[in-house]
Amino acid sequence: MLRGDKVGLRARYDEDIPILRAELYDDVVNSARSEGRPWRPIVPGSNDPRLVVDASDMKNVPFSVVELDGGALVGSANLWGIDTHHRSAHIGLGLLPSCRGKGYGADVVSVLCHYGFVVRGLNRLQVETLSDNIPMLRAAEQNGFVREGELRSSAWVMGGFMDQVLLGLLAEDWKPGTKA
Repeated sequence: MLRGDKVGLRARYDEDIPILRAELYDDVVNSARSEGRPWRPIVPGSNDPRLVVDASDMKNVPFSVVELDGGALVGSANLWGIDTHHRSAHIGLGLLPSCRGKGYGADVVSVLCHYGFVVRGLNRLQVETLSDNIPMLRAAEQNGFVREGELRSSAWVMGGFMDQVLLGLLAEDWKPGTKA
């Protein structure tokens, strides 16, 4: 398990799947805001790639996020779109509604940075998030990510277009273990 100050990132366990499905993916608004495709229901027991890990997929590394105190599941995180030639990837996370606002987001981003830069040897990590997703923007910026641009009306969310913010962090600019 990869450890931060408050959370750990570990492999996805079978028992995590029903909780993540109910708390994150069955919530139509949350799912529509966090995915780049239209919401659709997930059939229980299906091998939907949003939940079930495909060990042969070398471009995506999904984690379950757990509290270090007690080991309770608090969400999902991933390093996705891994490009081994350009040594870059994207990060994403989703916290269960009851676990938001507790400082877990910045800690998850910190651990994902450690995994991407130290374990995987990547040079660049990137975040794309909706412009009104203040918690994600704050978590990324606390870990050194820099706003690189805004993609105007680039995301179709629940009947309307929204702007997305693009943030990036280079290995040379990353300061492990320090949050602003």
